[in-house]
Amino acid sequence: MSIPLSILDLAPVPSGSDAGQALRNTIDLAQRAEAFGYNRYWVAEHHFTDGVASAAPAVLIGLIAAATQRIRVGSGAVQVGHQTALSIVESFGLVDAVHPGRIDLGLGRSGQRRSEAINSLAGPPPEPKPAHVVDGLLIPAPFDFSKLVASPKFGAFAALLQQPGAQSPDLAVIVEEIQALIDGSYARDGIEVHVTPGEGAKVELWILGSSAGQSATVAGERGLPFAANYHVSPATVLEAVDAYRAAFRPSAVLDKPYVLVSADVVVAPTEATAQHLASPYKLWVHSIRTGRGAIPFPTPAEAAAAPWTDDDQALVQDRLDTQFVGDPAAVAERLRVLASVTRADELLVTTITHDHSDRVRSFELLADEWFGH
Repeated sequence: MSIPLSILDLAPVPSGSDAGQALRNTIDLAQRAEAFGYNRYWVAEHHFTDGVASAAPAVLIGLIAAATQRIRVGSGAVQVGHQTALSIVESFGLVDAVHPGRIDLGLGRSGQRRSEAINSLAGPPPEPKPAHVVDGLLIPAPFDFSKLVASPKFGAFAALLQQPGAQSPDLAVIVEEIQALIDGSYARDGIEVHVTPGEGAKVELWILGSSAGQSATVAGERGLPFAANYHVSPATVLEAVDAYRAAFRPSAVLDKPYVLVSADVVVAPTEATAQHLASPYKLWVHSIRTGRGAIPFPTPAEAAAAPWTDDDQALVQDRLDTQFVGDPAAVAERLRVLASVTRADELLVTTITHDHSDRVRSFELLADEWFGH
């Protein structure tokens, strides 16, 4: 029996379209995903990009939950460095009050990563690890995000995301505060604090992480489910899940570790068609890794006409090599390898194509293959 399959949606903006249409596409896809049999539907938090419309997860989750009936809806992930524990609990508590028991609150680090990246530039660069294959799963050489995250452009963005003088909280602290506000045990200086909506919310709390760092450790130590990024940081996915399992302590939430792993996929009836639909992906990843921010997703024709160098290819090669592109059977087999090697309890797939109908069809074909419809 196959493990559960879920969706991560960035609400991508296709070239020639706009954010409004991208969001309507997301709501349409969520309704279809529910019918296809997917377990949960998560949306990301991205800012300052022309090609991604999911800037406010709690708002978008509320819209999706209102348009669906059974599928779990959540964040992958709320960036906790830009908000207080109170604002997160109140916004997700509000949605849960209307759609109780269907909302996932996925949390990710931010803010801290920028300061850590700046500090890392002061020392010698780490020894690069070579690409290798583990039981059929490619683990590419790691991409160095430090210069990108530490750039002045990212500093300007950070200033807009926080109030003047604000500091990003430690992940362990904000997770503890969120849990205390939800379960009604929060107190400061001897004063109890209760929030409505939010206290008693039936949200499912998750931690998302890309490495064997604090996110994996906090998720394990607090006995929470953990989502690891193969689609963004494939080089470190095994380190992340191993660190989570090593740190895991049973809790009221889980008696054993629960791991979800993400993957980037494009499925079509044939390998050739899938490769054609996925061909703009390299331009899209390149825009992110050069600091421009995600561009509106090009058409295959636009991708074919764009100038491209060997250096451009090298910048994105790890993401191209770890994108699962092909017919339903081939992609499902690669996903099974990913699940086996990472010992995942659930997989989270994300797909971007220029035409919404191709994206819907990709998820439908994969679901038919995975669930045996």
